[in-house]
Amino acid sequence: MISVHLITPFPDMVNAIIDESILKIAGKKELVRYVVHNLFSYADPPHYRIDDYPFGGGSGMIMKPEPLSRAIEAARSDALPGENVRIIFPSPDGKLLNQTISENLSKAERLIFIHGHYKGIDQRIRDRYVTDEISIGDYVLTGGELPAMVILDTVIRLIPGVINTFESAETDSFTHDLLDGPHYTRPEEFDGMTVPEILLSGHHQKIAKWRLVNQIEKTKKNRPDLFKKYLEPKEAE
Repeated sequence: MISVHLITPFPDMVNAIIDESILKIAGKKELVRYVVHNLFSYADPPHYRIDDYPFGGGSGMIMKPEPLSRAIEAARSDALPGENVRIIFPSPDGKLLNQTISENLSKAERLIFIHGHYKGIDQRIRDRYVTDEISIGDYVLTGGELPAMVILDTVIRLIPGVINTFESAETDSFTHDLLDGPHYTRPEEFDGMTVPEILLSGHHQKIAKWRLVNQIEKTKKNRPDLFKKYLEPKEAE
């Protein structure tokens, strides 16, 4: 079982997501244990502040190190010796999320997510604790909850047993260098549009070839960078 700890000043926002869909199923199957830490519970009384003004001036507020440090220590307090613990800070200046990163994180035994807010978190927390700084894109959100949930969703679905047909996850876009191709289901005709005949033929080899051709065409059109990467091994042969 993988242990997932979520450090946030807005626990209701996180709970609303982990209590639905695949994330909820993973918990019910006891493949994942979720622990949500309310950051305000780790702040100093009587004001329970989690942010303060930045040294050196500048706009915005910075999340204080003491509450974050306490929450992180609590989140890893029962970790076993040698346990693979990853402490993740979603940040626009981190490494861009990709399938390889998600696959790597899915092999961890404990994931601790720090949900940043305001202008950011004290750098000393990043220096001492954070193992992975991850960006979900070249834009800025108001808080770390949504990017953390995006990262978490990409990870949990890769844990064996979470998705009933693991083969489905293995053929998704970005699992390899090609995007996923088109898919069809019943009925065979919808609003004048029909399913390609090849998919009804039962000829698995031809269907596999058709799917590969469509994946190549879509990747070449939508993601030329991935298409170039796909061609590289073949050019080297």
